Amino acid sequence: MDFNTYYELNQLFADYASAVDSGNWELWPEFFTEDCSYRLQPRENHERGFPLATLSFESKGMLRDRVYGIKETLFHDPYYQRHVIGAPIVRKVEGDHIHCEANYAVLRTKLSQESSVFNVGRYIDVVHRTPQGLKFASKLVVYDSEMIPNSIIYPI
Repeated sequence: MDFNTYYELNQLFADYASAVDSGNWELWPEFFTEDCSYRLQPRENHERGFPLATLSFESKGMLRDRVYGIKETLFHDPYYQRHVIGAPIVRKVEGDHIHCEANYAVLRTKLSQESSVFNVGRYIDVVHRTPQGLKFASKLVVYDSEMIPNSIIYPI
């Protein structure tokens, strides 16, 4: 992989974090290909090969439905989130597909409370080069803790 491609990959992760932290939810699906996969799965299930996931979306259309749900139908205590994403590790390059991983931590701040660690884990991604630039074809979010808050509203 050349330097420019690795730079683009780093920029993809930085832009992703900025978008999901901004609260402008319409930006989130645009980081994915049309036939994408986004799954949020506990580490234990992932390591044991169990398919059960906390969230599972199998297309960009499903991501858009989630955005609609966040904005129009889900009622919850509002909060801010802030992603810290490590540099991606490239595991394999196959043609236009980059298989990579990156550690992440998400901090959450409720309006009248201190910030706290909300979710920690790693992304296991397949990134595809498209005419519009790099996009996630698959994003598997493997979170470390077996205990999570009673609801995960916003994208991790």
